[in-house]
Amino acid sequence: MAKIVKFPINNTSKLGYKKVRKCRKVNLEDYGQLNMFTTAPSEAKVVSMQTHQSPFEQALYLDEQDNERAIEFYWKAISAGECVADAYCNLGILESGKENYIKAIDCFANCLKYDPRHFEAHYNLANVYSEMGDLALAKLHYELAIEIEPEFESAYYNLGLVMAMQKDFKSAISILSKYRNLSTERERGNVDKLIESLQKTMKSKAQ
Repeated sequence: MAKIVKFPINNTSKLGYKKVRKCRKVNLEDYGQLNMFTTAPSEAKVVSMQTHQSPFEQALYLDEQDNERAIEFYWKAISAGECVADAYCNLGILESGKENYIKAIDCFANCLKYDPRHFEAHYNLANVYSEMGDLALAKLHYELAIEIEPEFESAYYNLGLVMAMQKDFKSAISILSKYRNLSTERERGNVDKLIESLQKTMKSKAQ
């Protein structure tokens, strides 16, 4: 998983981008009110380009192979009106990987035009804003991602780091504690060290 920004405490890094791995249909009727129970997309990988003939499926296959032609097929999918929001989202990730952050933001923004509740777009957009140092917008989009997908633990971790960088240590500890509750036993040791470090920082500033 790609790493985003070095965090000044214990060289901690943010968790990386979230790719869309299966096309989803957008239900425009949902937009009257935010749905708090959106089902997470399937993590199934595309196995063979020959067995997937649509532009989006071909793009996914090429993307999994780190083939730059994936960009071409994502644009073909968009032109064909196929999985438009998801194609824009994955294009944004590819542009981010090349540090084309303005293009990445444009892709994620276009994704959200087609699907305002696209949680991967909000999460990935937050990562880009964090990379660019715009912590306020990063915080906003991490919070939106969490509201849409409350069980997506990486958003809590990254949000906690952003809050710590904003010197809001109390809120950072609270959010990182939520991440800890959702994470695996293996990950808890690292987050416990981070929380302990933030607690020490709060105490030192209070003295």
